Amino acid sequence: MSGRFVGETRPDVLVLGAGVIGLSTAVCLAEAGHRVRVWAQRLPAETTSAVASGLWVPGLTPRDLEWSRVTLAELSALAGPAGTGVHPEWGLEVSDQWTEPPPWAAHLPEMRPCRPEELPPGMRAGLWARVPMIDLPVYLDFLCARLAEAGADLRRRTVRDLAEAAAAAPVVVNCTGVAAGGLAGDAGVWPVRGQHVVVRNPGVGHFYIEAVPGTEWTGFFPHGDRVLLAGVSQPGNWSLEPDPAVAEGILRRCARIEPRFAGAEVLDHLVGLRPGRESVRLEQERIGTTRVVHNYGHGGEGVSLSWGSARAVERLLAP
Repeated sequence: MSGRFVGETRPDVLVLGAGVIGLSTAVCLAEAGHRVRVWAQRLPAETTSAVASGLWVPGLTPRDLEWSRVTLAELSALAGPAGTGVHPEWGLEVSDQWTEPPPWAAHLPEMRPCRPEELPPGMRAGLWARVPMIDLPVYLDFLCARLAEAGADLRRRTVRDLAEAAAAAPVVVNCTGVAAGGLAGDAGVWPVRGQHVVVRNPGVGHFYIEAVPGTEWTGFFPHGDRVLLAGVSQPGNWSLEPDPAVAEGILRRCARIEPRFAGAEVLDHLVGLRPGRESVRLEQERIGTTRVVHNYGHGGEGVSLSWGSARAVERLLAP
């Protein structure tokens, strides 16, 4: 991909990573007038972002909540037009831990508590909400087109260390997700493996997600004629190979909640590594004369926090 940025002109800003965090950050900076180049070991369709469920959720800390609200405004503005991948949907979140909807539910644009008869067995409380859902393959293509329109370019390139990137631009923004642990020498980054089973939509029009302890849970996320079934969260697991036993468990749990998934046609199996960290790292350092801004560690909330953290980087680099 290339835009008006041509040849070997030295960029103002080099963004590392082409998942939803890297692309959102690059778009913000390019549209603000910076000459931006993106280097990525994995192109957008190959990233963890491409296999994410695409559900917007509010952030849990004050900073993350503000970032998620910024993102909500951006996504809401994109909802509707063909080609963005953003589609508002009603859905149900339930928990066996809550006794009533948690405080962050007040920040949902449209919400009502579940009635007792709407709760699945074992769940104590829940809520219905209408929030943006993002069909990530379509959305990543949209971000790439927007990036090109802003004059930036994207290249496949593996970066071995930050010094290599620092030699190429006066500003480097590190959006490398779980790879940032090795690249930035951050021992506080770990993979949280997720797996989805993709099925042909049997007529389900709402999403469903459980807030429960443990590494297994149930969720389903419709995107038109396909549905992503979830889910697992496996800390420390680096495997990108689909696990048949995990897939069987996902199908069984989802069919228990929504019987129409029993026997649904399986289209694909997807695996991604969420970038686990106690909190998102958004801070600066210097490597020689180069200014390095870190923007990684979003866990399973990359889509939800993407525009908020990207705008924060934009403010840091404003003249």
